Amino acid sequence: MNIDGKSTKKWTIIILIVIGAAILLFNCFAIVEEGYIGVRYRLGAVVQDDLVPGLNFKIPFIEEIRMVEMRNQIYTFEGDAYTRDTQRVNNLRIKLTYRYDPNFMTELIQRVGIINIEARYLVPHVQKISRDTIGRTNAERLVQSRGDIQFEIQETLERELAPFGIIVTAVAIENIAFESEFEESIQRKVIAEQDALRMENVTVMREEEAKQVVIAAEARAESAIIEAEAEARAIEMIQQQIAQNREYIEYLKIVQWNGILPQVIGDGVNPFVVLGSENIPAQRPAQTPVEQQ
Repeated sequence: MNIDGKSTKKWTIIILIVIGAAILLFNCFAIVEEGYIGVRYRLGAVVQDDLVPGLNFKIPFIEEIRMVEMRNQIYTFEGDAYTRDTQRVNNLRIKLTYRYDPNFMTELIQRVGIINIEARYLVPHVQKISRDTIGRTNAERLVQSRGDIQFEIQETLERELAPFGIIVTAVAIENIAFESEFEESIQRKVIAEQDALRMENVTVMREEEAKQVVIAAEARAESAIIEAEAEARAIEMIQQQIAQNREYIEYLKIVQWNGILPQVIGDGVNPFVVLGSENIPAQRPAQTPVEQQ
């Protein structure tokens, strides 16, 4: 009976030792996931802030490894603002994309703690900078050049948050709403500008067509002048040839003759010259003295 009691006690101790060893071994390692870095705490103090993803050793019950996400994170600000010309911007929504600078990790943890970064840095800076930037901008420009205002806000946030170890990667103005009367006036102005641009394009096109007509007319006039000058020059040359050589007239007659000899009809006093035989009228036979009586 005593033997059985000693054996049970022995096995109980062995089991407890195995369980304790398993717990001890389990607490010697921590797994850091991809997209995170591991921060090693020793008795509550940060001793290392660059543990890579994977299995990492730690001293059990003395050290603790916590994961901090290093991928891009998003903070969204929603509120109202006023433009330079006192137009109210309703339901303003700005989305900030950011991540932590690994070189500032220990300082961030010691100064504010990871869970307090949004409330301590992002909320006040995003609200102030976005409202100040919009407050320096006219409402019309805010509508027509949203991308420029967005870039200006991003540049300012990058400069202001970098010293705290926060890297701004993108800023987007997702929503801007004005009073309905102002939006309608903006829409009317845009339509008027589009109509004016369209009319300007039509005017330019018509001016170009008019220029082409003028160019064509000038070209025709110049061609006519050249042709007239050439004809005058030809006449002048012909006159010179005639003046120098009287036989040149006979030469021109030969060149321009069509090969049909002239024909003469009628009496000897008033002859009628016909160039084609087909136009000669039929002649009546001569009358005898008896027929004349």
